[in-house]
Amino acid sequence: MRVRKRNGAEEMLAAHPEIVIAEPTAHKGNWQEVFGNKQPIQIEIGMGKGRFISGMAKQNPAINYIGIDMQVSVVSHALDKALEAEVDNLRLLHVDGSALTEYFAESEVDQIYLNFSDPWPKKRHIKRRLTSPDFLAVDEAILKPKGEIHFKTDNQGLFEYSLASFSQYGMTLKQVWLDLHHSDFVNNVMTEYEEKFSAKGQPIYRVEAQFADKSKKA
Repeated sequence: MRVRKRNGAEEMLAAHPEIVIAEPTAHKGNWQEVFGNKQPIQIEIGMGKGRFISGMAKQNPAINYIGIDMQVSVVSHALDKALEAEVDNLRLLHVDGSALTEYFAESEVDQIYLNFSDPWPKKRHIKRRLTSPDFLAVDEAILKPKGEIHFKTDNQGLFEYSLASFSQYGMTLKQVWLDLHHSDFVNNVMTEYEEKFSAKGQPIYRVEAQFADKSKKA
């Protein structure tokens, strides 16, 4: 998600080290200590302005959430949402989401959310898509056995590509929604983009994809 540069964003992040973790590599393998409990850890890669991840944290206090984005202005807006939500089960990282193995140990994360990721529509940019095989390999490394990716988008082309990519990687498509907002899905937490696109009548696509049990791989 691209947002306008926000003056003072870096200072805002530095002022809240209890939420924005300045040196995440130092916590690799001990995120439960950061949260002070043994609750499951779920992360969102590319969190926009933080509406989704803060909403999930508010809705599910028994789960720990970590929002990730590489744009400092984006993280500052997510910080606003986190402070407004007044939750203690949410942390934010200002890092590159393609380097997850630098911040999380093997099998440390329970679930990953990808919401309205950049579609990178040109063929020469396929490897940049967050649902491409290279990214899936990184995700699988930090997820627990049979961990899941929950993916939402308004882009039909990216959704079709992602379904194929998940399947070809050996993942199981547990559930697929071709029009989420006209389905029986409950407790949906919307992103900023989702609200904007759905208000225009665009269908929202969603899939829950599960990795194979890596502990049983040959």
